[in-house]
Amino acid sequence: MSIAERKAVYAGSFDPLTNGHLWMIEQGLSLFDQLTVAIGINPEKKYTYGIEQRLKILQDTLPNSDNLDIAYFENMYLVDYATQIGASYILRGIRSAHDYEFERGMRHTNSQLKKDITTVFLMPPRDLAEVSSSMVKGLIGPEGWEEHVAKMVPPAVFDVIQAHH
Repeated sequence: MSIAERKAVYAGSFDPLTNGHLWMIEQGLSLFDQLTVAIGINPEKKYTYGIEQRLKILQDTLPNSDNLDIAYFENMYLVDYATQIGASYILRGIRSAHDYEFERGMRHTNSQLKKDITTVFLMPPRDLAEVSSSMVKGLIGPEGWEEHVAKMVPPAVFDVIQAHH
């Protein structure tokens, strides 16, 4: 009897991809046999970067690895997407008490929808805990923003941000 492959999905808007996201992906690659990094498209949300641009950023930034897939999904629950791709785990990051409360509620809701999907939470190191896509976008503009933003995102992402602004 073979041991079942541990397959996980790590989903987000990645608008833009941050160093915190990269840390989560690195951890996911070490914890699971297969990791799908998926951009979830929420029709209610306005994005700074289009889906094609975010997919390209992921492809250009993430390591080329046999156990890593990059994808996107829309108009479906994350647990349904996980089931569709054969993943038994959802990987989520918790940076703060606020994240914990939100993610706890989502974990319980997801469990009601699909009992066979397990949510795994990771807490990033302190130097990444405050980094979010929203924070990065909020820092862009004032004089000297480049110095601060460059520390929070991978170089390929910084190039895209600079070209966009």
